[in-house]
Amino acid sequence: MSEKVENIWISANNSFQRFDAHLLRHLSRQKQVARWEYYQHQDEPSCLESALALLEDYLDSLEMPVNLIGHSTGGLIGLLYARKHPQRVKSLSLLGVGYHPEIDWQIHYHTLRLQLPCSQDIILAQMVQKVFGYQNQYNTKGLIKLLKQDLLTSPSPHSIFHRSIIPQGGIESPLMVCGCDNDDIIDGHSLMGWQQFLKSEDRLWICPRGNHFFHYFYPHDVSREILKFWQAIASENQQIKPEAQTVYAD
Repeated sequence: MSEKVENIWISANNSFQRFDAHLLRHLSRQKQVARWEYYQHQDEPSCLESALALLEDYLDSLEMPVNLIGHSTGGLIGLLYARKHPQRVKSLSLLGVGYHPEIDWQIHYHTLRLQLPCSQDIILAQMVQKVFGYQNQYNTKGLIKLLKQDLLTSPSPHSIFHRSIIPQGGIESPLMVCGCDNDDIIDGHSLMGWQQFLKSEDRLWICPRGNHFFHYFYPHDVSREILKFWQAIASENQQIKPEAQTVYAD
């Protein structure tokens, strides 16, 4: 018998799991949320297709459809799955994914490596400020280690020699896009670009601060908006769908 799971967090950045925990705890107070994890070994090629195939195998064992949630690469994998299997997805919530969905922190890093004659640690120190906002020297050293680990263990489709392109566009299922006003990785232009692809039931929500990991710094606000989105699409009495919304948090 298939397992009864309705809400799934897609984790593809093993090094960043600590930044997801606050949001998952807030969501779990009202809804059960399962976590699907992908961990890439260092001797394996960086490949979204492998992660997507494993996610397909897992979701084949579940009752459908499900609500999927993912940040950055996890969100990208969810987006690819929702496009391939729309009938299996009740909704998709993307965090830190722009309308050019392949953009992640690693492509910014590889661009700087090509442009600047600096050591890896110096480039990564700059990336820490872009990804997490201003950090003191002690925190910067620790976060550099996390970024190094993510370069080795996440299925990002980019390298210093190659940049992958993922087609723009939305999905058939209801879609929620969450971003942050002061995110240097997925900036305001990358978020607002989603508007051309949103359906009437879709939602674009923008947090005013928190950088790329806004869901870590403001888990209550993000969980509130996701739960509202789930409630809206689950409402059986909803007869008139609202226009696609762009909401700025207070």
